[in-house]
Amino acid sequence: MAETAATTSRGRVRGERLEARVTADQKSLIEHAAALQGRTVTDFVLTSVQEAARRAIEEHQRIDLSVRDSRAFVEALINPQPVNDRLRETVRRYRRAPGS
Repeated sequence: MAETAATTSRGRVRGERLEARVTADQKSLIEHAAALQGRTVTDFVLTSVQEAARRAIEEHQRIDLSVRDSRAFVEALINPQPVNDRLRETVRRYRRAPGS
């Protein structure tokens, strides 16, 4: 069976292809940036796209968590849980702690 994935000079295996059409100005800009960093255009583009993808995912997750946390907070305010023995004991320990 023939190997379909190509190995890069850094030992990474590449099995998929991604293509994009760019303007001459965009290509020139990308080539210039890659040259300034001493990297190939492919390496520069892949690294840049990966970083942008990670940032986009992290931003989405932060927003999603923020919305979920806000809903949980409002729900706790509207429908608070009854005080139980564990909470009472925690408050007692806090009040007895130095500096409280």
